[in-house]
Amino acid sequence: METRAHIVEAADRLFYENGFEHTSFAAIADAVGISRGNFYYHFKTKDEILTAVLAARSSRTREMLAEWERDESSPADRVRRFVEIVVANQVDIESYGCPVGTLTSELAKLGHPARPHAVGLFELFRTWLCRQFEELGFTAEADDFAMHVLAFSQGVAALSNAFHDGEFVQREVDRLDAWLADRLAGRSSEHPRH
Repeated sequence: METRAHIVEAADRLFYENGFEHTSFAAIADAVGISRGNFYYHFKTKDEILTAVLAARSSRTREMLAEWERDESSPADRVRRFVEIVVANQVDIESYGCPVGTLTSELAKLGHPARPHAVGLFELFRTWLCRQFEELGFTAEADDFAMHVLAFSQGVAALSNAFHDGEFVQREVDRLDAWLADRLAGRSSEHPRH
């Protein structure tokens, strides 16, 4: 892996685990195992690193969503894949919270100009979820349902981080799955197939 990409990967992890504000250049350089001089060759400021981290997260998110589209033929199953993130990433979420939510909140508290770029990650999820609900036939409710699912994921991540209760997380995932099944059952009864 090239040095710049390695710096971005290390910074991403440290921003997640320690927060943007509490992650120093020295900590990132140490994590990568390079000298400060070599570090400054690639990035002059922590804000430059943050911009690169947000771009990398956006790219990874787009790749993940495209993978789900390839792997799951049903939009309902794709929504379930999103919902199950809180289970799949439970260890990290219990320790550090949601990577998108925690960074967005921190940047808001700091009044940081990169906050809209962090919110852009939520927008990626919102737009993608909205499209899944539209494909399921919920045209008028698609954005509302997308925001409901996003609110679910953020709430469960926050409480998972607070209580470290895996059973609670699984119960909430099951509840949202039941909510989705109810919506789909209601849609099927409105539009019976012949």
